[in-house]
Amino acid sequence: MNYTACIFDLDGTIINTIHSLTYTTNLVMKQCGLETELTEAQMKMIVGDGYRKQMERSLLACGDCNLSHYEEALRIYPKLFQENCLYQLEAYEGMREMLDRMKIAGMKLAVLTNKPHARALDNIRAVYGENYFDYVLGEQEGIPKKPDPTGVFHILKVLNVKPEQCLYMGDTNTDMKTAIAAGLDAVGAIWGFRTKEELEQFHPKYLAKHPMDVLKMIGLNE
Repeated sequence: MNYTACIFDLDGTIINTIHSLTYTTNLVMKQCGLETELTEAQMKMIVGDGYRKQMERSLLACGDCNLSHYEEALRIYPKLFQENCLYQLEAYEGMREMLDRMKIAGMKLAVLTNKPHARALDNIRAVYGENYFDYVLGEQEGIPKKPDPTGVFHILKVLNVKPEQCLYMGDTNTDMKTAIAAGLDAVGAIWGFRTKEELEQFHPKYLAKHPMDVLKMIGLNE
């Protein structure tokens, strides 16, 4: 299949953001008076569905079974995350090489994430520089979060590509559901936050252990 575009998830797919997510969330929990410190392994299972769900799951994991600190956490998190969203960010090994090869082949590259839009731009700018991707769409008013396919359809329209011409790459069940809902071939990124077993349940067209493996799968390894 000759793909002309690819839409990527952000956290756990093109950037390893687990350090910043864990660090910031633990700051929020501490300010809410909760002493339990979440591990990075826990955070990998908590994130992926927007910061509101992230706060809910984090509070429950820290023992706030009644979510009595939920509204407080929602107030605190955006400011702390703005201050710390660049904490120890890094591209996954081989990711920049894979993306560069796709760009050389003429593919259009976009990012669709449930991370707040401004923070998504901050993350991408810090790791990949200005205007590296053709389009970036983070959480914002008027566009439902993944796995709703509205964001995918919006990006396809902006890029002027058809669903069958576009790959969708992500590392969570939310991403696989998004690809299915939009009718795109999916790449399950095993290098990310979730397990191969979680991704396999959704039967993605491709499962990759390393970004460079994707190039072989879609015929760009020459």
